[in-house]
Amino acid sequence: MRSILILVLIVITLGVQAQSKTTESLHKKYHEALSLFFYNNTLRMVNQGDDKEFDELIKDIEKMKFLMIKKEGFAGSDYKKLVNDYKAESFEEMMTSRHEGKNFDVYMKDGNTKGMIVTVNDAENLYVLDIVGSVPLNKVTTLFKTIDDSSEIGKKIRDFTSKHDH
Repeated sequence: MRSILILVLIVITLGVQAQSKTTESLHKKYHEALSLFFYNNTLRMVNQGDDKEFDELIKDIEKMKFLMIKKEGFAGSDYKKLVNDYKAESFEEMMTSRHEGKNFDVYMKDGNTKGMIVTVNDAENLYVLDIVGSVPLNKVTTLFKTIDDSSEIGKKIRDFTSKHDH
């Protein structure tokens, strides 16, 4: 019985790790970053208005790690290195766009829709969404906006931002 419990704990721990080694190293380097994990069922809970379009949007996401890093300690050269590290892991740039003052860059692993990295930059923060699964490219900004607008997640983000402004 005890060995089964240990095995279950190991499996749960492995499942919570970052999908990408680059994201994992980024989180270790910026350990004070806001870090949230989402599985498909927790993303469904974000959809508080039972929006059918959002359900359709997240249907192919198995899990996602969300990092928010304050840019005060993050230089432009750090971003270039981050992108190069993702490319070294076989992520290819698929899309770049701008939406509501934020720059969105989307990378996919070997053109495969089973691994996606979305970086979102604004003047103050870098957000990284490390996704196992896929999101239609034309809906990436919608996913980010829905997560950012979610009352509970938005509160965590605002609390994190105000805590680090002092």
